[in-house]
Amino acid sequence: MQQSYADNATFTDPVFIYLDAEKTRTMWEMFCVNGKNLSIEFQNIKADETRGSGEWIATYTFSKSGKRVINHIYSNFSFENGKISEYVDTFNFYKWVKQALGLAGLLLGWTPFIKQKVQQGAMKNLNDYQSRKQAS
Repeated sequence: MQQSYADNATFTDPVFIYLDAEKTRTMWEMFCVNGKNLSIEFQNIKADETRGSGEWIATYTFSKSGKRVINHIYSNFSFENGKISEYVDTFNFYKWVKQALGLAGLLLGWTPFIKQKVQQGAMKNLNDYQSRKQAS
């Protein structure tokens, strides 16, 4: 999958706001390596030479809480020279955070504060993972 991204690729979703190609590749590696009980289903995949879209359902155990998450994600892609140049995932953040954080997500997941904390925590985890990877 990492070879599918152009060197100038970008990725955005409700948790990772803007990642360059290097961070995107690392994020997917981290997701796959650290994903506990991870399963992924794909559907409604469409693509031509310049654009693509699809849906996927990621089911996994969220590492911070140990709670099971079933996340339905909608993806849109742009392609250049046969590689992904722009990738945007959308999903219902509130539905995700309720599953991932349980009661705290249910009560506070709709607030900008919680969304920002999740985004900051995710970026810290990504940066830490990348640092450990580079050190080894």
